[in-house]
Amino acid sequence: MRPLPGEQTEVDELLVAPSRERRRLQCYLALILGDIVSVAAGFGVVGYLFASRAGFADALVHVQLILPIYLTLAFYNGSYSMAALREGWVGIFRSMIAMIIAMAVVVFVQFLIQPATDVSRSIFNGGAFGAMLAITWTRLQLRSFVTWRCGANAMNELVIDDGGPQLHMQGAIRVSAAAMGLRADLNDPHALDRLGLVLRNIDRVIVSCPASRRVDWAMMLKGANVDGEVLDDEVARLGAQGARVSGKHGLLLVSAGPLGLRDRAIKRLFDVTFAGLAVIALSPLLLAVALAVKLQDGGPVFFMQKRMGRGNRFFNMYKFRSMTQALCDNDGNQSASKDDQRITTVGKFIRRTSIDELPQLFNVLLGDMSLVGPRPHATGSLAGDKLFWEVDLRYWQRHCLKPGLSGLAQVRGYRGATDHESDLLNRLQSDLEYLEGWTIMRDLQIIFLTLRVLVHDRAF
Repeated sequence: MRPLPGEQTEVDELLVAPSRERRRLQCYLALILGDIVSVAAGFGVVGYLFASRAGFADALVHVQLILPIYLTLAFYNGSYSMAALREGWVGIFRSMIAMIIAMAVVVFVQFLIQPATDVSRSIFNGGAFGAMLAITWTRLQLRSFVTWRCGANAMNELVIDDGGPQLHMQGAIRVSAAAMGLRADLNDPHALDRLGLVLRNIDRVIVSCPASRRVDWAMMLKGANVDGEVLDDEVARLGAQGARVSGKHGLLLVSAGPLGLRDRAIKRLFDVTFAGLAVIALSPLLLAVALAVKLQDGGPVFFMQKRMGRGNRFFNMYKFRSMTQALCDNDGNQSASKDDQRITTVGKFIRRTSIDELPQLFNVLLGDMSLVGPRPHATGSLAGDKLFWEVDLRYWQRHCLKPGLSGLAQVRGYRGATDHESDLLNRLQSDLEYLEGWTIMRDLQIIFLTLRVLVHDRAF
């Protein structure tokens, strides 16, 4: 949810660090451009030294062959990664590995196709060696640029002190949970929202708390869309997997953002492109429905309700209003039923055909939602006589991704009223399954399947 003008002061007070993501992107781009120039320069200089202009021309041919292969390998082996920004020699070592493999691939391909023209082995081998020297030199020179843009740590690390052992980490930000008003309360959505504000722009968070609160903090962090750890000194003695040691303290890895930067970029590009085209194509329908809702009773066209999104942050979700204005349930305490008297005549049609959900395309363009993801629920929603998170605390894990217009649960038919706890558990299991391994192809498949269930007997 974007803060209102009156809320901006509180939001600013809770932000503990500026975002470094854009700065890291600039550094990644600098490393990529540096490698490209280094490869071209390494081959070009060696080729010119060996055979003047003719050798330089041959060297450029080698660059055209090896550069795309090298960049592909470098992307996948972590030559442009957080580790490469934090430790310069890590990036250099990985880039050397990528260059050696790229050389082997080019030699193998040339052996298979047996080109008619002779290939200068001296220029190729010397050029590759020159390129590796140039990459090493360039990356070492870029260390000052990386430090200037991202700092020595290249990431925002936050230590939340909630009464546990004192933890001192070089370059980390340290805050007091009590001073910041942070509580490990899984039954209070506002506590989750406050934690989400504090963790905005944070790359890794470590919580130091008594053993009695570790489980609650772990559950809080699982839906926070951030690498989260809970301090537990037993890790150092047990040598547990999925943990790390910092100084004298052991840190348990309890959560991780499900998507890396590349996957988030692909998903966001897909969302913006698809949603933008959908808004343009459906604009006549959107205008017609807006007019019909307005003429029904003269009330507002849109129904806006607070929902919980990625990182346990609130946002305002938009729908076409399908209930009478006086009986709209802003808190979602009562799920709609098939013969719900609150629903208007126009509302029955747009709910049955899922047209009432179309304004959420604007939520996608605003960045609050995605096309595919766990459906966002109102905080007052009940499964039977229990709030959703009271049925299963794993419910909060759904929020590590942006909520979606549709999801795996919806295409499986789990939608409509949650009269029984099992209605929620079926949806939750599908949502957690979706979180396990995201791919763009799965999103496309879910969108295709959604088109088949837009008109549904439980869409009311």
